[in-house]
Amino acid sequence: MILFKNVHKEYPRTGYALQDVSFHLRKGEFTFVTGPSGAGKTTLVKLVTMEERPTAGTVRISGYASDKIKTREIPALRRRLGIVFQDFRLLKNRTARENVAFALEVTGASAEQINPKVLRTLAAVGLSDKADHLPSELSGGEQQRVAIARALVNDPFILLADEPTGNLDPKVALDILRVFKDINLRGMAVLLVTHDRTLLGEHPRARIIELDQGRIVRDTANGEAAG
Repeated sequence: MILFKNVHKEYPRTGYALQDVSFHLRKGEFTFVTGPSGAGKTTLVKLVTMEERPTAGTVRISGYASDKIKTREIPALRRRLGIVFQDFRLLKNRTARENVAFALEVTGASAEQINPKVLRTLAAVGLSDKADHLPSELSGGEQQRVAIARALVNDPFILLADEPTGNLDPKVALDILRVFKDINLRGMAVLLVTHDRTLLGEHPRARIIELDQGRIVRDTANGEAAG
């Protein structure tokens, strides 16, 4: 599904953000990527979405390779990724239902296809009763649930969450983690990027990839520490 092979990413002014990073995420895995600020987490996300290309090495995402993908193919790749951000990025003048529907509308889906799928997806994140609320009428946790539903509605092969609890208080953050765990139990792979190490203890079966200064220093799929 997602393969990083000897990946380096160097920026002209700041030097290496990632150095010799290799890992393979498989279907159905729940994986945390963690590490301190500046460890390379944001760069890793940008490489997954092909916003950035590696300086050396290869990134493969569901059949697309960083050294071969054409610019015009990147939107198609991103539609196969369900992406959740820290700041929700909801359309403020659209209801929860309309925010989720928008992700389908841009693909050309018909209203007959959109409406039932949107309602099913909102139900999956526990928001059936808030479908017609605007973002301003929802709590931060509810807004993030809408964002998760929007990421899920196109049936991605993986849910990629970049600091999804960063703007939420600890109790709500745990609620959102439970949503991700429930989604994973239904078979969806989850890659959750976080600096909040307390979340890791709430999902002891998850894989943990820890970055420090651009290198993997721990991958629990290969043992507690990287060699």
